[in-house]
Amino acid sequence: MRVLLDGCLPRPLKRELIGHEVRTVPEMKWSGKRNGDLLRLAAREFDVLLTVDRRLPREQKLPTFRIARSNRLLDLLSLVPAILEFLPRARPGEAVVVGA
Repeated sequence: MRVLLDGCLPRPLKRELIGHEVRTVPEMKWSGKRNGDLLRLAAREFDVLLTVDRRLPREQKLPTFRIARSNRLLDLLSLVPAILEFLPRARPGEAVVVGA
């Protein structure tokens, strides 16, 4: 699975997503892109966008993009098993909240 970590997530999180090809928004030189532009770019190269931006599903029509979406590293580490379990079932246009 090709995973893009949003710029609001800590870069070291990518090391935890073992078995997946993970890049960050800054690595792709997409920092500062608005959500719609970021989704368009991401949909060309990635299967999933991981973010903690809760506004994204309300602001964007996610089903129109061929990508799935679901900050402190220490706080996020407990979610890694749930993220890894979710990734193989990710569906384009679907927003999934992992954790409470």
